[in-house]
Amino acid sequence: MEVSSVLLCSGCSPWQGFLLTASLLTSWLLPTTAQVTLESSPPQVVEGENVLLSVDNMPENIIGFGWFKGETDMNRGIALYSLRYTISLMGPVHSGRETLYGNGSLWIKNVTQEDTGFYTFRIINKHGKIQSNTTLFLHVKSSLFVCGHPFNPEQPTIESVPVSVSEWGSVLLRVHHLPNYLRTLFWYRGALVLNKLEIVRYRTFKDSYELGPAHSGRETMFNTGSLLLQNVTWKDTGFYTLRTLSTEFNVELIHIYLQVNKPVTQPILRVTESIVTVQSSVVFTCLSDNTGVSIRWLFKNQNLQVTERMTLSPSNCQLRIHAVRKKDAGQYRCEVFNPISSKTSLPVSLAVMNE
Repeated sequence: MEVSSVLLCSGCSPWQGFLLTASLLTSWLLPTTAQVTLESSPPQVVEGENVLLSVDNMPENIIGFGWFKGETDMNRGIALYSLRYTISLMGPVHSGRETLYGNGSLWIKNVTQEDTGFYTFRIINKHGKIQSNTTLFLHVKSSLFVCGHPFNPEQPTIESVPVSVSEWGSVLLRVHHLPNYLRTLFWYRGALVLNKLEIVRYRTFKDSYELGPAHSGRETMFNTGSLLLQNVTWKDTGFYTLRTLSTEFNVELIHIYLQVNKPVTQPILRVTESIVTVQSSVVFTCLSDNTGVSIRWLFKNQNLQVTERMTLSPSNCQLRIHAVRKKDAGQYRCEVFNPISSKTSLPVSLAVMNE
């Protein structure tokens, strides 16, 4: 049994099913076959800030991965990700502030000192076995003082304008609260500061710009630090990093995640049986070629009111109705949507007969 099938199992909690499979396949402590490395950006984080736990040297031919809080307790899962189905699943210790991305990175918002501790990144290979465990220690500092100086609440931030952008549109990564006395500003494509990922840099004392290896010809940087991206495609989705170098040679990193959305295509709705008897069960499945979409269900052209007899899968792609009743008969549809578009499936009718 592989991660993807466990995530979609209906007879058990997806998280419990994943853990059961993992425990049967192997023990927690394994030799690391891939040289996976983890990095915290920024390296030092203060209460109320956001932090990115990024993954480098992710191996190929894997089917999933997950983040855990701690070093050895596999029940303290934060989130899992199935690469085959491009879905993420929240774990028992997910606080609502964590976002797991398809590149393995874990984004934690508004950190507190309680977030201090070890974080473990686990990889599942194509055979469904645990391939590696890599651990990182995150230290969240008090918001009152940083290096003996009062904490400045107006930390540099970046916002996406507009918040949601579609393919071939333009987006401005606008910088706020940029400090004074800066020597140089750098923009990078990704969460890591690597020369090959540099887009552009601006030298304030020369008022000059230098293009980097990752510059595509569609990026324009302003002396405010903001970066304009034009004619974006879905390949531009991901993290962008602004690095500032002060006149005292202090370095600060600021990250933003940009989501470029493609218009969704019409989903297909399938049902296990279109004619069922009272008290039986039926399963509807919404099939979509799109990734990163949300799904809602419609019944008789109205939003479906989910009752205690109904179960939705973690990604909402499956609807199971238990102990079917006469009032469940009618037309069902599913709708897939992202911030820029939505499409509804053709209707599927369910008939309910007496036993």
